[in-house]
Amino acid sequence: MSTSHSGTAPEEAAVKTRGRSGAIFGASAIAALGGLLFGYDTGVISAALLYIAPEFALSDGMKQIVVASLLLGAIAGSIGAGPVVDRIGRKVTLVLLSAVFTLGALLSAAAPNTEVLIGARVLLGLAIGGSSLVVPTYIAEIAPPALRGRLVSMNQLMITIGIFASYIVGYAFSSSGGWRWMVGLAVLPSLLMLAGLFALGESPRWLLARGRTEDARKALLRTHSPEDADAALDELSTAMREESRFSYRDLLSPKLRPAVLLGFAVAATNQLVGVNAVIYYAPTILQQAGMGDSAAILSSVGIGAVNMIFTVIALLFIDKVGRRPLLLGGTSVVIAVLFGLGALYLLPSVEGLGLLLTLGLMLYEAAFAASLGLAIWLINSEVFPTAVRGKASSVGTVTHWGLDFLISISVLTLINALTPTGLFWLYGVFGVIGLVYLYRKLPETKNRTLEDIESSLRGEVKA
Repeated sequence: MSTSHSGTAPEEAAVKTRGRSGAIFGASAIAALGGLLFGYDTGVISAALLYIAPEFALSDGMKQIVVASLLLGAIAGSIGAGPVVDRIGRKVTLVLLSAVFTLGALLSAAAPNTEVLIGARVLLGLAIGGSSLVVPTYIAEIAPPALRGRLVSMNQLMITIGIFASYIVGYAFSSSGGWRWMVGLAVLPSLLMLAGLFALGESPRWLLARGRTEDARKALLRTHSPEDADAALDELSTAMREESRFSYRDLLSPKLRPAVLLGFAVAATNQLVGVNAVIYYAPTILQQAGMGDSAAILSSVGIGAVNMIFTVIALLFIDKVGRRPLLLGGTSVVIAVLFGLGALYLLPSVEGLGLLLTLGLMLYEAAFAASLGLAIWLINSEVFPTAVRGKASSVGTVTHWGLDFLISISVLTLINALTPTGLFWLYGVFGVIGLVYLYRKLPETKNRTLEDIESSLRGEVKA
């Protein structure tokens, strides 16, 4: 595998960030609050569902609908966000999304019946789907190559922090069954995000794409020294002159097809190994294995902690080790654990099944967090040309949410139809298919400019 490329060398890229790394990290952290809300609002249902179900007398089918309603909104949000973010800009879109997050949290907490709760979760889904596209795109476009992997991956870190926080809050209110507090506390980070966004600048890449050259330079000055801002502006201008304007139909053209297929494959593999079956239903699965409500939620806290810790570990190494080794190695472990979990159910009268499942799910989350969890947002933000990044990223994001919906609305049904063994093994088979494709097609993107990655994929060159 060739390691030569025309991108910025690490030491050169490091020079370009001198004196401005604090501003870059600060802007990325504020935007990544969208990731924290993403994680919290998706994760909190796992504990809340144990108390919503008896209050609203939900059947297994209705439980799945309550969970999956958020994903319907996320599909719509990820589809709609592509054209919107390219038209009105990254920052304004993020402001609108944070307002929707706030409204959705308040409506969820006040829901008097199942119908209102489902509507509120659809609204939250719109914000989550949109932020899953816009946040990594914005961060990638303000970050220099030497920091891009770490900063874009901050979004995934915030997602895992949000999931972990939702499990902690779920356990804290488990004794009282206070599910309304569980879902309503999401209003705090959404208001913080809304306030912080007003201090941020717009993406210089988007400004340049709209012909606002002077505004693009001012935006670069927020995160670059004056001389480096001028150099970066020249580099962006050259790249933008080489890009034509594309429609969705052009995403199927030969020069864009490799990037689109790669984005689809990463998103599909991310979902089809069943991670959100764990996030949404871990307490329910553990409860079925013999654990009490509070014990099942507490075990989920441990699973969430492992997810967060290994996201941090991967974040520290992703720009050193590279995307390919982490993604391929971690996915291999995920597959092995899935087959192991399925085999566990075949053993006769297993003592402490709940504990063994918890340990297995912790290992699963560790491997997933260090690989597919980071990869989906980072790869989508790196492989698409600037002029179509919003539209093209929406392909991977819609794939992610569409498959997430199918999984979330089928977990309990498939457990009944296939048994837990069949469900885990089905996810394992999907993982094997994804691993083979990614091994063949995924390029290394470490320390390469976005323009260099674009050129590599157009020529279908693996580097």
